[in-house]
Amino acid sequence: MEIVKGTNKNISLRRSIESGTDSQQEVVKKILDDVKQRGDEAIKQYTEAFDHVSLSSFKVSEEEIEEAYKQIDEEFIEIIREAAQNIYSFHEKQKRESWFYYEANGTMLGQKITPLDSVGVYVPGGTAAYPSSVLMNVIPAKVAGVERIVLTSPPNKAGTLPPSVLVAAYEAGVTEMYKVGGAQAIAGLAYGTESMIPVDKIVGPGNIFVALAKRQVFGFVDIDMIAGPSEIVILADESADPQEVAADLLSQAEHDPLATSILITTSDRLAEQVQQEVARQLETLPRKEIASASIYDYGKIYVVDSISEGVNVVNELAPEHLEILTTNPEEQLSDIRHAGAIFLGRYSSEPVGDYFAGPNHVLPTNGTARFSSPLNVDDFVKKSSIIKYSQEAFMEKASKIAKLARFEGLEAHARAIETRLK
Repeated sequence: MEIVKGTNKNISLRRSIESGTDSQQEVVKKILDDVKQRGDEAIKQYTEAFDHVSLSSFKVSEEEIEEAYKQIDEEFIEIIREAAQNIYSFHEKQKRESWFYYEANGTMLGQKITPLDSVGVYVPGGTAAYPSSVLMNVIPAKVAGVERIVLTSPPNKAGTLPPSVLVAAYEAGVTEMYKVGGAQAIAGLAYGTESMIPVDKIVGPGNIFVALAKRQVFGFVDIDMIAGPSEIVILADESADPQEVAADLLSQAEHDPLATSILITTSDRLAEQVQQEVARQLETLPRKEIASASIYDYGKIYVVDSISEGVNVVNELAPEHLEILTTNPEEQLSDIRHAGAIFLGRYSSEPVGDYFAGPNHVLPTNGTARFSSPLNVDDFVKKSSIIKYSQEAFMEKASKIAKLARFEGLEAHARAIETRLK
């Protein structure tokens, strides 16, 4: 990792990789249109082409779920259950209730909270299984009251899904699961097929084709976000342990060659020690090739004059994950304005939040923490405004309402009011 004294004023995590190439966008559009027109037959052909498996049925059977439980040891299942309970407990505190208020003249105004009817959760496949991603996407929807939650994920060459994914989904309360991946899965969730009933919202990460598909179906259905590569920024002073800092930086670098790991510190000594530790730890990392590419292309160590300057840099970056490893990390918390998740102190390493603590690990990336929030219960409800005017309130305000309507040139609006005055 390169050590830089001071910071570049143009420092940014923003990268436009999610837009894809013209050819990628065209491929995704073709898949979406094809599935929309031909349904299951199109999904079957794309599954054979991309996942190299032929399936007579895409739906996960009860037998497959039972078999998954046999393949997962009881200790892992208990860990999944404890993590799920932590996630439930945290998100329960986010629930909102409908509210109404009454005025003396008989007016009643309010807001009605209604859960979405159905949500689709996409779980990435490939070389790794992500049961934690299942829990983080499903549980907030469950807490919100969504009745139908559908999971879809690409099958392996045996035509199955990872046992850990099936177990996590079932433990979280999902019973409708499909062995479909890629843009074709997004199309099935958005438009429906003979086998898949469409949903109202699609959440969950995926590769560039999944991201582009979500972007293209947005408006027909809702989506959570277009997630970019993972990011971690660590704000540290001389009290931080270089071995721990290096390990935390690499915890994100191993995700993706495009992931970003940045250390901001007031200590020249820590900067040099972390630089050495990252190089040392990389040598024994199983995903060394991926992590090395990330560290080489996007890793940086910035040495700043003060912690307050470091805080300013953090707010400029608006990172997905922020660790504060200073003598008193709570002192900096109030000055942090932009970060997806904030981890305070050496025992709050980023994986604590990724897997177990309870807050959601689906976080805004690419600098969007300036205006976005982690996935939460509000993402799975909608709000309806309630208006009830009494005769007294109506008669009191009618002329003002009609005047506003005519000011905007909408005569029918004004007449709709005045006809009630006769």
